[in-house]
Amino acid sequence: MRSKAQVKQSILDALERRRDEIIAIGEQIMQEPELGFKEFKTARRVVDVFEQLGIPYRNGLAITGVKGRLQGVRPGPTFALLGELDSLVVFEHPQANPETGAAHACGHNAQIAGLLGAAMALTEADVADAISGNIVFFAVPAEEYVEVEYRARLVEEGKIEFLGGKPEMIRLGHFDDIDMAMMIHTSSDKDMIAGIADSSNGCVVKLIRYLGKAAHAGGAPHKGINALNAAMLGLSGIHALRETFQDGDTIRVHPIITHGGDLVNVVPALVRMETFVRGKTNEAIQDANEKVDRALKAGALAIGATVEIQTLPGYMPMANNSELATTFKENVIPIVGEDKFTQGGHRTGSTDMGDVTHIMPAIHPYIGGAKGTGHSAEWHIADPELGYLAPARALALTAVDMLYGDAEPARRILESSKPLMTKEEYLAYQRQVISTETYGDQVLSLACSGKIG
Repeated sequence: MRSKAQVKQSILDALERRRDEIIAIGEQIMQEPELGFKEFKTARRVVDVFEQLGIPYRNGLAITGVKGRLQGVRPGPTFALLGELDSLVVFEHPQANPETGAAHACGHNAQIAGLLGAAMALTEADVADAISGNIVFFAVPAEEYVEVEYRARLVEEGKIEFLGGKPEMIRLGHFDDIDMAMMIHTSSDKDMIAGIADSSNGCVVKLIRYLGKAAHAGGAPHKGINALNAAMLGLSGIHALRETFQDGDTIRVHPIITHGGDLVNVVPALVRMETFVRGKTNEAIQDANEKVDRALKAGALAIGATVEIQTLPGYMPMANNSELATTFKENVIPIVGEDKFTQGGHRTGSTDMGDVTHIMPAIHPYIGGAKGTGHSAEWHIADPELGYLAPARALALTAVDMLYGDAEPARRILESSKPLMTKEEYLAYQRQVISTETYGDQVLSLACSGKIG
């Protein structure tokens, strides 16, 4: 059998041969951004590559997900490499879809390019005869928690249960045959060319409706109940709570108004809002969530309006596996240099990869290559070598390290790492988050009839 060094060199040689093709995939996806649970073109690109490589696959998972498998010659653990199919809504981005506002302002196009690059290299290098176990190439939908009302309709139609791609994949059983997982996110942080944090925030998601009573805003405002004023007081209440959030809990609450009224000369009878409540632990999130609910209710009480608060499961806090993180570090340092690698600390964003880390050993590191603030119009891949090719190298080489020979490193991690939750415990926890509460004295026939929505 070839040595591990020889297998790794074969992977690097294959990546070099496929260099232009991998970069082209990333750039093509950048030009055709799609929103979560709608990523049909991007999923088709993944399928096309799998078919060219002869990788058996399943598609249409959680609407758009694609899962391919490279099977080793000996039995062993299954290690999944993940990439996310979806984009954000950033209308002002120069490469945004003019109709939907979809734009790759976070780097998921680079994730898919890196995932497919790893699939190309591992297949061409014939790693199957050198590993025990399987490598799964998993293109997953809907990581960005956007278009919440659209996804809520998908739930009502019975097409999904959870509003994020990986939670839905977990529910459907598509992670049941996977033992450990990793993905690599693109970074535009000038101070971090590559790195991995210890943890990151989780979140719950809230949809809020304030219901008032319409009236002529100039002629008879006293006959109305101003839902916008109620919402503004609710927002002020949330802001007044911020000093009560402990620094160590890294709470983030960032509401937006998605509908603020209909006509300027009509007292607003309906206001819709959305917010995340993020935190470092589930306990901190729950505490902050209760405080936010109190503030929202206070706004309704002050004006005499009604508030409907719908709370949905978001994402679990991240818990990166330290041994997997070390293996990733060993493979990425030759690419970026030891002085360009950052390890440890906590990130205050949220990702559904946190859900995966609760049920199996997994990591979610970062590699640079982008410029501009994430989720903004300025974000773009400035260094294709770092943005597209480095993740492909790191994914492929880490997979080989885990499974080479008798897969001893992977087996050791699985023996020593107790999941934070079983799949059943995870699903039960997420389902108990779901709630809808109505508070206020106003019972509006329009609201009950569904004419306000």
